[in-house]
Amino acid sequence: MKIRAYHLGEEHEIWQLFKHTIHHVNAQHYSKKQLNAWAPEIFDKTLWNNKLAKLRSFVCLKNEKIVGYSDLQQNGYIDHFFCHHQYQGCGVGSALMAHIHTLAEQQNITQLSADVSITAKPFFQIKGFTVLTQQIVPTRGQELTNFKMCKTLEFKMQ
Repeated sequence: MKIRAYHLGEEHEIWQLFKHTIHHVNAQHYSKKQLNAWAPEIFDKTLWNNKLAKLRSFVCLKNEKIVGYSDLQQNGYIDHFFCHHQYQGCGVGSALMAHIHTLAEQQNITQLSADVSITAKPFFQIKGFTVLTQQIVPTRGQELTNFKMCKTLEFKMQ
């Protein structure tokens, strides 16, 4: 697997990954109405393209196919963290998280945080994140439960 910055022109592929992951993987914890609110069939391409660029997103590739994507903001916040629904349990999430940790160390970020779905909560806990609070997030007329999670990082001085 290889991780690199997302390239202009990959927005539609990343949107498909986002939408299909939510509708396949998160279906075990959220209703169809909630899933449709979270990842609607029709999306604003300009808004999505701008979001990916603003987040400074990066992708995980396996055999040149995008199988996951994430980001790390300057304040340590992880806004998006998604692994392709057909590549769950294949190390994509671990590769993305390792990349986030490397970026955090390079940028002297000592605290990571994320708003994590019910479905992703166990993965983040395994990676050392703790729950700060459970949240109800209004999204396009639906209420979705997620968790504010964080992790303090300690880097070895060289």
